[in-house]
Amino acid sequence: MELVFGVVIGLIVLVLLVVAHELGHAVVAHRNGVVVKEFGIGLPPSVCSKKMKNGVLLSLNWLPIGGFVRLQGEYDADSKQGDYGSATFIRKTKILLAGVLVNWFIAAVIFTILSLFGLPKILPNQVTVPGDTTIIYQPVEIANIKADYPAQKSGLEVGDKIVEFADQEVLTTERLIELIEDNKGQTIDVVYVRDGVNYDTNVSLGNGLDGSYFGAGLGQSEAIKATWSAPLLGIATTGQFTWETLRGIGALLGDLSNGLMSQFSSDADTRQQASSDLSAVSDSVAGPIGILGTIFPAAQRAGLIQLLFLTAIISLSLAVMNILPIPALDGGRWLTMSIFRLSKKKLTKEREEKVQAVGFIILMSLIILVTFVDVSKLF
Repeated sequence: MELVFGVVIGLIVLVLLVVAHELGHAVVAHRNGVVVKEFGIGLPPSVCSKKMKNGVLLSLNWLPIGGFVRLQGEYDADSKQGDYGSATFIRKTKILLAGVLVNWFIAAVIFTILSLFGLPKILPNQVTVPGDTTIIYQPVEIANIKADYPAQKSGLEVGDKIVEFADQEVLTTERLIELIEDNKGQTIDVVYVRDGVNYDTNVSLGNGLDGSYFGAGLGQSEAIKATWSAPLLGIATTGQFTWETLRGIGALLGDLSNGLMSQFSSDADTRQQASSDLSAVSDSVAGPIGILGTIFPAAQRAGLIQLLFLTAIISLSLAVMNILPIPALDGGRWLTMSIFRLSKKKLTKEREEKVQAVGFIILMSLIILVTFVDVSKLF
């Protein structure tokens, strides 16, 4: 039942973010004189459709993996009144970038809301506003546990949050490590929280001769909380995470390029480095399957804040991906249009179809590669 709930939540999040992106295109196109022929939720085949009063065909489709908007005269060379192609360069730019701006806006709003309650801190240098923001430390949590060591023998499990250790309050990981070292070789009382309920147990700590006193890996999450500066923090965090995402994409492309090129080398060390580069790509990249695999546990275990945070990150990622200069994406379409305009060459329907076809092949290749990586991680 939990898995079904996670799947439903994950699909709803992805569909809503993509539909919001496409709605941005549709609204700006309509406001700039371009006829919107169809707005689809999900991908065809169609389940049902209805003609709205404004003439837009609203359709609900079977594949719950996004949405789309269909404009009149979508080729740059189309010239009838109401065609996308007949719009000015500035208006086309607004239409193409509207979806990206909507996804960025959603991320900024979510980050702003989370800032009021505790925005998860995942970057060492994550932006703060001096004089207003404070760092909130979550309870110290057991991240991993060794078999047959004191922590496991006492009944502790991964995910347990330790609040008292040897009758001392535990606020930070560093403090817990100090208490473990101070009480090595002794049997002490530990108070911990599991599923929102307090428990206590006795732990007989080791003496360190086998390399461990406690036998568990510790982790502690931090959150940034703000008051009046929440909107500023939301916008700044969106900008910082956008930059980090772009840097990450650049690093991934570099690792992928180096890895593929070095695979053909006759030098064993070079091939080993290539495998390391490709492994880094595999560990870092995630597609729809990987995203859903992340959302499922968040929906099941981590609560609303973590789920909202992941939603903001995914919305931001959709924005960044769509501004990449790949012809099948918004950024690529804008770049193609701009290049032909600067070169004073006409972007005919045939030329645009060829460019979009190449972009589509590149995009589908990336999707297939990422999906393969996602599936391989599952097994």
